[in-house]
Formats: sequence, C-alpha cells, structure tokens
Amino acid sequence: MRNQFHTMLAAMLLGLGMLASAAHAGEAGKLVFVTGQVSVAARPAVLDAAVQEGDELTTGADGYVYVKTVDQGFLVLRPNSKARIVAYHIDTQNPANTRVKLELLSGVARSISGVGVKQARQNFRFNTPVAAIGVRGTDFVVYTDQQTSRVTVISGGVVVSGFAGGCGPEGGGPCEGGASRELFAGQAGLMLQVQRGQTSPQLLRSPVMSPADQGAPARPDEPVGKVGASNPGTDVNLDAQKSGNALTSGKQITQTTNPGGGGALVPPQVDQKPDADPPVVTPPPVVVVPPTPPVLPPVTVRGPEEVIWGRYQAIAGGPADAEVQAKLGGGTYAAQEFLGAYQIARLKTTAYVAPREGTASFVLAGSDAVLQRTGRDAVQAAVEDAHLDVDFGTRTFKTGLTVVGDELRVPVNINGNITKAGELVNTTLLTDSKIKGYLGGANVEEAAYLFQVKSSTVTVNGATKWSR
Repeated sequence: MRNQFHTMLAAMLLGLGMLASAAHAGEAGKLVFVTGQVSVAARPAVLDAAVQEGDELTTGADGYVYVKTVDQGFLVLRPNSKARIVAYHIDTQNPANTRVKLELLSGVARSISGVGVKQARQNFRFNTPVAAIGVRGTDFVVYTDQQTSRVTVISGGVVVSGFAGGCGPEGGGPCEGGASRELFAGQAGLMLQVQRGQTSPQLLRSPVMSPADQGAPARPDEPVGKVGASNPGTDVNLDAQKSGNALTSGKQITQTTNPGGGGALVPPQVDQKPDADPPVVTPPPVVVVPPTPPVLPPVTVRGPEEVIWGRYQAIAGGPADAEVQAKLGGGTYAAQEFLGAYQIARLKTTAYVAPREGTASFVLAGSDAVLQRTGRDAVQAAVEDAHLDVDFGTRTFKTGLTVVGDELRVPVNINGNITKAGELVNTTLLTDSKIKGYLGGANVEEAAYLFQVKSSTVTVNGATKWSR
C-alpha cells in the first residue's frame, strides 16, 4: 500500500513538474524565411510557425532559416547548423526580468539583438560548446564545432570568454573578467577565437578562418545590419588586457614589458612556426601604455525609401499627403500608380533583385484606409489582422487584412503574381479586389501596396507598408 502511495505521489509530482515547465515555456519568435532542409523541434519547418523556448533548430546542407524574435531581433541559421532556444523571456516593463539564452551546437549562426535584449544586455547569453558570448547591443556571426568557436562582429560589440573558473555554460549573461576579450565592429577584419580548454580568446586577423568562410556563406537576402558601424554610445573597453593585443595575419603577437625596467614595451614577437596552431596567449600585464582607439569608419546613412505612398486627394476628413507630394515632385520617384484616393511610386534608380527560391513573411509597418457604405460618406478606417507572404520560387504572393470602420469588418484577401520588376499584380482581373504595389529594398526587405475592394454595399480603399 505504501509503495502504491509513493508511486502515485511520484507520478503527481512529475506531472506537476511538466505542467510548470510548460507554463514557463513561451514563444521566442516566428519563422519568417525558410528554404532547403530545415527542422524545428524535430518537425519540418513551416513558414510563419512559432518557435518556442526549448526548441532545437537544425538545417541541412541546403537549409537556411530566419527567426524573427518577439522583440524584433533575428536569429539566422545557415547550412549544416544546429541551435537551441534555451530561454527567451522579454519583460519590457521591467527589463531586469528579461532572460535570453541561445546555444549554437554546431555550424554558423547570426544573432541580431532585439529591443528587449538591448534593454537588458546583462541578461543575454549565447553559448557554443567552448565559449560564452555576451553583447554590447549587437549583430554578430558565430562559427563553431566541438573544439573551436570563432566570432566576428557586424555592428556593436561582443565580450567572449572560454569556459573556465566562474564562467560555465550553465550561467546567464556575459562572462566578464581578466580572461574575457571584447571585439567591436570598428576593428575591421578581426575575429575572436576560442579553442577547447582555452580560457582567454585569441584576437586574430585571418579571413580564411572567418565564420563566413566555413562553407556556410550568407544569402544576399539576410536581414540588413549596420555593417562596420560601432555604436558611439557604447562603452568601448580600451583596457589593454581586453583589446590591446597587436595582430598580424593568422599569427598572434604578444607584447611584454622590458625586464630591464622602465615599463617600456619590447618589440612584438611573432610566432613564425609553419602550420602551427595559434598559441595560447597569456594576457599582458595591466601596466602598459593604452593603445590608440581604433578609427571607426563612418556610419552608412540610409537613403530615401524605395517605395512611398500617400493620399493624393482629401477624403474622409483627412487632407492630401503634402510630404509625399513634395517627394514625388522632386523627380527621384517614377512609375506612379493610383487607386482610390491613394498613389504609390518607387525610385527611378531602383533595381529589383530577388532570391530565386525560398519564402518570406512580411510584417505590417504602416497603413491608411477609408471605408464607404453605399449612400454614406467615407470614414477613416483601421487595418487589422494583416499578413503578406511571398514565394520567391514561384514568384507569387498571398496577402490578407481586415478593414474596420463604420461598424463593419471587411475582409480583404488577394493572391497574385510578382513580375520580374518586383510589381505585385492580381492573378486575374475579373475580381472586385484590386492591388497595385511593389517589393523593394536591397535585400527585398520592404514592400508596399494600394488595395481596393468593392461590393454592392461597401467600398474600401487603403495603402500598406511592410518590412521583414
């Protein structure tokens, strides 16, 4: 009887533990791009599917997957890679409660910090089998196998440490101390490398070993980052213990103080052994001459939007869009289209180049709409439940939204084709739904379209702007 009781009690406790675990698991993000062989939680990846805390993502030899996180960041996994979302809890009201932990088990991944991570950098950890990575508000790329990890920075900065002492894979947040090293985007051509058993990362200049050259290059449509730009607002650590190593291509150079006294630096000694593994470097003494801060390249300023839209006439109590009219009058935009009270145009100099395969989901970034019941005045309306999905392989799209106003909810669902110039057109002209729009951006990261739906009782017109 007692054994039966203990068995029942153990089963109840196990069940409660599983329920508690499920209650704490949450959505980390959604799949916004999938191509090739990709699985999530051992299931084939499906576009727009949710990714949960605890899920493992795997890509095959031709697989790429982009996860847009709940705080508008990105996790990109390239071919032959495996990663895990250990934790992804964002608390915008109290950032101290935010907890984000990612693991790259093998392959190549890119991590772009979202708003929540940037507000709580001290609670972000990116682990590999041999190293812990923290961020300074960052966009970085990691390559790893079971013995070696290499990190390059696109924007912002990282702090990296090998697993030793108080820095273990079970921890959260960056490992910071005498053995850690920092790398910032302004240090062009450099990377940090950590090998198993190595406490302090090596700072190397060796393009041959960069993450991008590990057989998993980036697709041209990866999310756009601020390449080469370091955030001037961040606290760049110029302590010689962390970022003062002098470097040469593929070789580690160390500097030591003159044993004769005076604190002068001995000329750098370069390890010239052919085909030798990079040696473990002992951190230089604290008492050294601080290095000159690196000269950062200028931040690239984004040009004008490729696609713009606005009202060209007053309607539903609202005026024409004077700002858009001024831009159109400047002569840089062409190919204007009109639908209802709206017009749309794209840059004259645009050159639409899209992937030949894969799919992508866009997120609504802006909208304007009016609704008019038959026999009544037009009223301002809202756009809800919007989605735009693109299949680059078949050059088709599906979009839907709901226009809400004057006590009505009018669904708008349109499927169509994408021309070689990136124009969105109806599949058939024999329909009460019309669309005029474009895909655009250097990596097809933006879209915009005008829409119109007519029936015997109501007409809706509007314009939408999308991003991914």
